[in-house]
Amino acid sequence: MSAQNGGTRRYPDRPLLGVGAVVFDGDRVLLIERGKEPLKGWWTVPGGLVETGERLEAAVRRETLEETGLQVKPVAVAALFQRIMPDPEGRTEFHYVIVDFLCEYEAGTVLAASDVADAGWFTFDEWQALKMAPGTPGVLDSARALLEQRKRQV
Repeated sequence: MSAQNGGTRRYPDRPLLGVGAVVFDGDRVLLIERGKEPLKGWWTVPGGLVETGERLEAAVRRETLEETGLQVKPVAVAALFQRIMPDPEGRTEFHYVIVDFLCEYEAGTVLAASDVADAGWFTFDEWQALKMAPGTPGVLDSARALLEQRKRQV
């Protein structure tokens, strides 16, 4: 990011690359409540920005561990997602391109950490009642369809 925006994620000179982890445990999915803007207080999948020189798979492992305490293994790209959020004047305040991975749970116990307000496992009915970040339900649906497709291939 340039010095023009003070090194923050707001008003970036170009889109920022992020990753997300869609992790299922039976009929439950791992979700986090965002503790910072953008979308503070909204529920979504764990994830964050890719660091320079970091592979996407390494970034999704790191971010999931930092935010939830869980170790995961990315197995496939579930969705490509764009989050473009204008300010009240119409200027692009936030712009992310996010690669969401279907991940397998490997180890750990869910614990909200890093910039997360809360984290946990939720059934379909439970997450339907949450204040979900725009686009997240579609990402979950895509990941669930991919998971079912992978199960049929085995």
